[in-house]
Amino acid sequence: MGTSPESDPRSGTQAIRRAAGVLRSLGKAGAEGVTLAEVAADCGLARSTAHRILRCLIEERLASSPERDKRYRLGELVHELSLAPSASTLEVAHWRPVLTAISRRTGATAYLMRRSGVEAVCLAKADSQALMRFVPVEVGQRRLLGVGAGATALLAALDKEHGEQVIDLIAPGLKPYPRLNPQSVRSAVRMARKTGFALSQGTVVKDGFGMGTAVPSAGSTPHLALSIAAHASVVTESTIEEWKRVFAEEMSAGA
Repeated sequence: MGTSPESDPRSGTQAIRRAAGVLRSLGKAGAEGVTLAEVAADCGLARSTAHRILRCLIEERLASSPERDKRYRLGELVHELSLAPSASTLEVAHWRPVLTAISRRTGATAYLMRRSGVEAVCLAKADSQALMRFVPVEVGQRRLLGVGAGATALLAALDKEHGEQVIDLIAPGLKPYPRLNPQSVRSAVRMARKTGFALSQGTVVKDGFGMGTAVPSAGSTPHLALSIAAHASVVTESTIEEWKRVFAEEMSAGA
């Protein structure tokens, strides 16, 4: 007797994975939202399948109904669930004073990033008091490892074999970034491993500068990174060295 799709455990697992992929796509888009076509392309799904999953997520309040712009966004339930105590919540509470201090002393926007599979998710940010703030990432947004300073620092924290596997996996996702390719990511990773700091100079956002470093984790691979983003016009070699000292001092005080 054959097994129906409904009773096949593999079918259920596939449905969950597809729904999770759609949620990740919405998360990457942030407040800007994403169209049905973009979701389908990002997840490698037929438009009809992506639409069916989105309808179900909307019913469960995990996604919001598209408005006039026809763009989908994360739903209210995602935020409500995120309020429950978790390891990430504790990490944000621990490192937020450090983020605030780094932002204040550098005049740049500071971020706490966490590795999530082959991506980095922004857990928290501290806005600078500069007249011209530079904010390329918002809380909750995701980036591929290697895209941006914090995400590159997390990629560099992996062992070389694992790191190479990740670079191979993310290669297709680098196409939206003309200044990024597997070779340039490898070069940035080598520099981060050598100096302890990952630098992103106009490779993700034009006229943007980013610097990040992984947070040491005793006995395990670092999964958190602190980073800053600023306008490239205010950055000099002496500025970079000063900011590295600020990172070291504030991370030591917050450890």
